[in-house]
Amino acid sequence: MLNYAIFVLTIAGIYALLAQSLMLSWGMGGIVNLGLAGFFAIGAYASATITKWGGLPLPMGIVLAMCAASLAGLVVTFSTLRLRDDYLAIITLGFAEVLRIVANNEVRLTGGSDGISGIPGGLPRSSGMTYALVWLGIVTAMALINFAALRRLATSPWGRALRAIRDDAVVAAVAGKRVTRVKAQAFALSTAMAGLAGALFGHFGSYVAPDMFQPLITIYIFL
Repeated sequence: MLNYAIFVLTIAGIYALLAQSLMLSWGMGGIVNLGLAGFFAIGAYASATITKWGGLPLPMGIVLAMCAASLAGLVVTFSTLRLRDDYLAIITLGFAEVLRIVANNEVRLTGGSDGISGIPGGLPRSSGMTYALVWLGIVTAMALINFAALRRLATSPWGRALRAIRDDAVVAAVAGKRVTRVKAQAFALSTAMAGLAGALFGHFGSYVAPDMFQPLITIYIFL
């Protein structure tokens, strides 16, 4: 029973990171990301492949997973520069579904529908309670540090500019704010957070598969 409670708390911490990603993009920037599950998946698969098949240490895998998700966020953002904000929400939803379908069919890179198992967790899983408690501590610490950083960011000049753009982008542009640049930065940072959550999810469970990244995850986080 205790192991199950620790597992639930760890997953809750990972979902908290996803909620913080949404808080930055949607809450502070007014950028609706309906493809949160896709960036979550990028982080999980990037760190899994880099650490299991590339042999890199776990911390480096997590950092590169964040970079991969952030880069994907920038690509999606810049592909919608000439479109209204509504289209970004639609494109992110489609992007997440395309990623899931590719992961389901690209056997060499992602293992296809079988997924990737045996992802390094930093500790032997045979250690049982110790393994679970260490990962609960890691995830909780990451969520708290990320939350504190977001609070600090919200009160910074950049955060105030982002909220001004959310409220009225035209007025913010007239006031000299670089609307496109600030929104792209916000979206890249938010997708990096989703990538961090994905990397932690993959290493904690030591297994990732396309079915774990259904659009329903995005709905859970929105709720």
